[in-house]
Amino acid sequence: MIKSDGSQKQLLNWLILSLILVLCIIIVGGLTRLTNSGLSITHWELFKGILPPLSQASWIDYYEQYKKIPQFELVNFDMDLSRFKIIFYWEYFHRMLARLIGVFFLIPLIYLHYTNKIEKKYIIPCYLILALIILQGIVGWYMVKSGLVNAITVSHYRLSLHLSIAFVIISSIFWLILNLKENNSVKFFSFSKKNISILFLLFLIFSQIILGAFVSGLDAGKIYQTWPLMGLKYFPDDSPMIDYISYFNFNNHSLVQFYHRNLAYLITFYILGFSLYIYLKKIKNLYRPLLILIFFLILQVILGITTLTSGLNMFLASAHQITSVFLVFSTINLYYNYIK
Repeated sequence: MIKSDGSQKQLLNWLILSLILVLCIIIVGGLTRLTNSGLSITHWELFKGILPPLSQASWIDYYEQYKKIPQFELVNFDMDLSRFKIIFYWEYFHRMLARLIGVFFLIPLIYLHYTNKIEKKYIIPCYLILALIILQGIVGWYMVKSGLVNAITVSHYRLSLHLSIAFVIISSIFWLILNLKENNSVKFFSFSKKNISILFLLFLIFSQIILGAFVSGLDAGKIYQTWPLMGLKYFPDDSPMIDYISYFNFNNHSLVQFYHRNLAYLITFYILGFSLYIYLKKIKNLYRPLLILIFFLILQVILGITTLTSGLNMFLASAHQITSVFLVFSTINLYYNYIK
């Protein structure tokens, strides 16, 4: 359990607050994508953009810059300044939250490190998380740049990279919190025959997150909004498979949605099979973590289906993304209890 000294509690509280902030930016980032607001600020303003436009002239300058990109010319050509301000503030708060996370993680880390309030076994993981946070800022701008020229939205490949790093960051913080609570230093990558089955589950879930980003980036959910069939068939009839390469065409909207659906089925059956194994082997310390995982799995499946059939309701879509974070947490918690 947690040591009685205050420094250990300070470290734990800082990590919990960091995790909450990263969760918030995942939510805000998802809503920024759902509202198509991510391209409203066309420059990477690390320091200049800390304050929002404070004058009408400044607002007009940002608006005129936005009018030069394909998204405005081809999609939002009728958007006036008042509507532009709405999408601007979504992206502005997204970027401000990113700055806050960077500062909130950097300054306490330096303080805790140089006052010897972090045990040596936790120092390297903390600095690796900091490096990922810095990398995430760079990747965020790399993603935005892909939507400023010859495109009306960002590259779904770069979007998936941006989201994947966010999940790696929040998962790393969560793992560190679990170790702190147990006053332990369990390594995440613990490869053995015993652990292969649950590591494969983690691989499936992170693969599903990447596919989910593809679906979001391509707006692939708009193609087929029926379930369980895609239109009138199980396999989309607008995706002819000419050769084996066609099966790896991740620019095909319908195919990406098909893979996202079917990987969800695979994950569901895999977890049910793994649950059966745990109960047959009577691994009682995993009963509670497993029930939490099953709860979030059921919730995620329900939200996925209702999001699709509702015509991509923004609130359901956001809830679907938020639940994916808790599904990852519950899987990691099960994994931690399985190997510790």
